[in-house]
Amino acid sequence: MSIKIGITETATNYANYVNWIRSSAVLNAEEDTLPLEVEIVELSYTKSNAHDLSLCDGIVFTGGVDIHPGFHSCNYSLHYPFAPEDFNVKRDEFELNLLEQALSRRVPVLGICRGLQLINSYMRGTLHLDNGSDKNAIHKKEDDIDKQHMVSVDRDSLFYDIVKTEQGMVNSAHHQSIDKLAKELVAVAFSDDGVVEAVELRDPKHQFLCAVQWHPERMLDLHSPFSMNIKKAFLAAAWDKRKVF
Repeated sequence: MSIKIGITETATNYANYVNWIRSSAVLNAEEDTLPLEVEIVELSYTKSNAHDLSLCDGIVFTGGVDIHPGFHSCNYSLHYPFAPEDFNVKRDEFELNLLEQALSRRVPVLGICRGLQLINSYMRGTLHLDNGSDKNAIHKKEDDIDKQHMVSVDRDSLFYDIVKTEQGMVNSAHHQSIDKLAKELVAVAFSDDGVVEAVELRDPKHQFLCAVQWHPERMLDLHSPFSMNIKKAFLAAAWDKRKVF
């Protein structure tokens, strides 16, 4: 049993995403655990290989540098707290095009950190350019170490069906977050200070799309439902797509 998963290139900790997706990849079928072989397809603006999405049964949009605010804001400045010295517009354009293709083909989508922000931006939502000092104290990593905080999950959501718990601890490494939520999306998990921590499609039966603001691929506890269950649900959706096509 094998599937192909596309993972977008990032300059920060790319190997973590690959290792996480490949490790302990299983499917649960009729209460039996079945091993699943996962082939990774790196999708990269440097390779200009958006066409390789056609090979993939699912796609992971990874974390990384801030999205250029021109893709999600009308009035903006490039000089805001913790703004990168250089934006990567080529990566932004490449991944927005990939997302458009994935949505049109109903390819299962998993967004992580920047990936959540990319999805909201594509669907005409907006982002806080910086969360501010109070929220950054809770969410922004320091000395290259992730913060840790609680999230609460909406019971009336597909995401709750995935994690099967109303609360849990996640890691955090971001200084931006969703401001205006795209109309096609529903916020389904929040931190105590109101930051949107997970989103899904308003009609989740239309297509598997799950995006989280934390980093499930590098949590301290990779067996946490906020890591393991997300991966299993995503791979199961990718397997279902492969069976159909």
